[in-house]
Amino acid sequence: MEKIIKNGKETELVLEEILTENNLTKDEIVYTSHDKKGKLFQGTLKEVTVYKKTDINDAIKEFLKEIIENMGLEVSFETTTKDERTTIKMYSNNNPIIIGKNGHTLKALENLVKQKIQNDTGIFYKINLDVSNYKEKIQKSIERLAKNTAREVAKTKIPVALDNMTSYERRIVHNVLTDFKGVKTESEGEEPNRHVVIKPE
Repeated sequence: MEKIIKNGKETELVLEEILTENNLTKDEIVYTSHDKKGKLFQGTLKEVTVYKKTDINDAIKEFLKEIIENMGLEVSFETTTKDERTTIKMYSNNNPIIIGKNGHTLKALENLVKQKIQNDTGIFYKINLDVSNYKEKIQKSIERLAKNTAREVAKTKIPVALDNMTSYERRIVHNVLTDFKGVKTESEGEEPNRHVVIKPE
């Protein structure tokens, strides 16, 4: 994975120089910055290391390809970016194997990828893995469930606890009901039995 390293007095200035010299925008990169002892009388310098998101995404796809081919499957990828979060969709000749029971294999692959990028770059990279449209379908059904339950709670004024969910699924419920009139949401319980309770306001 290619990286661009440059030293200077201030992180922002060094970053601007790197972007200008390499014809890049801030949206196209991720970076780290740390103090580095300068030469005598120079004081401390900032060492800025820049990675292109496209390079990181390519490294992720290579890494995933190797794992999935070792599982005896063929795979292709599609990359999209929305709200600073990159989604890599995988399409294989046996999607259920990559998804695993209740999405556990997919979640494990996502954790592996995040850990690898953090080890290689020192950066926590926002990445979302999906298989075909599995997560999209789950998101839509969770949103439907949340809205239907919220309508019921707003009408009856009786709180309802949803089933246990992952942090990703709970976030979907909180997000979709943020502006829903007459109800509020709270997460309760300890992992792995954490769930959302929809309460009347």
